[in-house]
Amino acid sequence: MENLRTKLQETLSFLSSKLPAKPRVGLILGSGLGELVQEISGPLAVPYRDIPHFPVSTVEGHAGQLVFGRLQGCEVVAMQGRFHLYEGYQAKEVVYPVWIMRQLGVETLIVTNAAGGVNTEFRPGDLVLIRDHINLTGTNPLIGVNYPELGPRFPDMSEAYDPALRELAFRAAGEAGIKLGEGVYCALLGPSYETPAEIRYLRSIGGDQVGMSSALEVIAANHCGLRVLGISCITNMAAGILPVKLNHAEVIETADRIKETFKALITAIVKKL
Repeated sequence: MENLRTKLQETLSFLSSKLPAKPRVGLILGSGLGELVQEISGPLAVPYRDIPHFPVSTVEGHAGQLVFGRLQGCEVVAMQGRFHLYEGYQAKEVVYPVWIMRQLGVETLIVTNAAGGVNTEFRPGDLVLIRDHINLTGTNPLIGVNYPELGPRFPDMSEAYDPALRELAFRAAGEAGIKLGEGVYCALLGPSYETPAEIRYLRSIGGDQVGMSSALEVIAANHCGLRVLGISCITNMAAGILPVKLNHAEVIETADRIKETFKALITAIVKKL
């Protein structure tokens, strides 16, 4: 991604000119989870296609816009749809919005995704905090030239998912009467689903849920100093666990089924930030 500094500045100038207030919390909404933006008051929606240097979402369940406004009295910006390596984007393009969020003023990033259950104790419809991740995509958004104004050359990832935010999330879930699990998220390249043998391998190395996003965004977020909270919606059991074939329609259907619980959890968390 040539001239990253210039591109970031042009994107930042475009978005800053439209905003009445700086967002403090950023939200990345995974497949089928975009309806959370309905809870944002005074929304300003900016389509990705209108933003200089922004990629465009191509996946069903990703509306493809930034939504600014207030959630539980907090200034937020929500990505209603994200970008994936399997769409043909480079790692730096996938995480470009994370760097923009940071420069807009975001301090805390909540990353959500639809994931397959690797841990056999999970069930479709479960909400699971991400304790840690295993990046098996084969790439990293920090490869290449490092820009010191964005972050250090070698960022620490020992607490990629902020422990204090996880504790806050458990408290918020408990007070709202929402069951919340916890696990290690495995990020793979996609777009094909994993084989049963691959799922057995992921379980053997400590994986609890699997998907095709999030890890690169979290690397970039840690690089630029954002606090991160990660939440997976278990939309299906991973390959080989149940005698069924996998399809994206099931992902969207399950996300739609639990959308009210998901919205209640996120709003309860943001209220405590």
